Amino acid sequence: MQNQDDISDRIAAARREADILKERIKQRKEALADTTLRKMAKDIEPIPRLTMKIRRSLRGHLAKIYAMHWSTDNQHLVSASQDGKLIVWNAYTTNKLHAIPLRSAWVMTTAYSPSGNFVACGGLDNVCSIYNLTSRDGPVRPARELSAHVGYLSCCRFLDDRRIITSSGDMTCLLWDIDAGVKTHEFSDHMGDVMSVSVSPTDPNIFVSGACDSTAKVWDIRLKTCVQTFVGHESDINSVQFFPGGMAVGTGSDDASCRLFDLRADRELNSYANENIFHGITSVAFSSSGRLLFAGYDDYTSHVWDTLKGDRVGILSGHENRVSCLGVSKDGMALCTGSWDSYLKIWA
Repeated sequence: MQNQDDISDRIAAARREADILKERIKQRKEALADTTLRKMAKDIEPIPRLTMKIRRSLRGHLAKIYAMHWSTDNQHLVSASQDGKLIVWNAYTTNKLHAIPLRSAWVMTTAYSPSGNFVACGGLDNVCSIYNLTSRDGPVRPARELSAHVGYLSCCRFLDDRRIITSSGDMTCLLWDIDAGVKTHEFSDHMGDVMSVSVSPTDPNIFVSGACDSTAKVWDIRLKTCVQTFVGHESDINSVQFFPGGMAVGTGSDDASCRLFDLRADRELNSYANENIFHGITSVAFSSSGRLLFAGYDDYTSHVWDTLKGDRVGILSGHENRVSCLGVSKDGMALCTGSWDSYLKIWA
């Protein structure tokens, strides 16, 4: 019994020490924060009010759309819906190239490989299914089924045609060798369901994850460890996205705010919120320059924020249910939003 008390005392002491160290780190960081992004950006010309219109509507899903992802060719995209279909679209012509029947209709994420040859998806089946779009018979059955997570699959992103990163409700991210069908590394440091991952556009060895522990973590695949943790959100982080330059990360949370964290400054640079916005954010994406941050909300709209000044510069209203996913094409010419109303809209 004495031993038990001794251990709990030591744990309590260690916790206190950790809190003191955290406070010291915070003070050290504050001492270095000589200015803010908003102060530095006050002399920059404001962005005129945005007038983006719906240029295309992609109709074909019969139930809620949960995820979408652009191909690197700026023309094709893949969407996943709980009608049990993965649809590959040509966003210019609105034609469907493939309608892939899924073994599990409870899909939560989808991804397009950089080469355009593969798409992946996963969800409540805990499995990441990879489909080859170039196979002779078409992508009727998965080329690979990656199974090791013990919780739902929340997000997946290809590094290349042979490697993919997945995040899960089991609080981990996994790196996979697709050809071998095995996980090559497990990244575990989060204390809640991991909801989203984003790979750095400038260094494929770096990725960021956002989780229900309200932190975003930056990971280095070479070191196989978490190299940075960003705190500040007051609720679950639902979406993370790398800034186009690769040196910052955008996040969207259930606390009704988006935030910008900088890897070099190791701190939050800006917060995008408004006292009239009470709804959580499902997804975030940057314009190709990074000046605009697009965020999809539970209240059926998407908001556009000026990343430098922190002002809202537009509201996109066109859906009749929550905006569950959004993405900007690689060339920055189009924004796609997907919704629980079963439609995808292309804005420009």
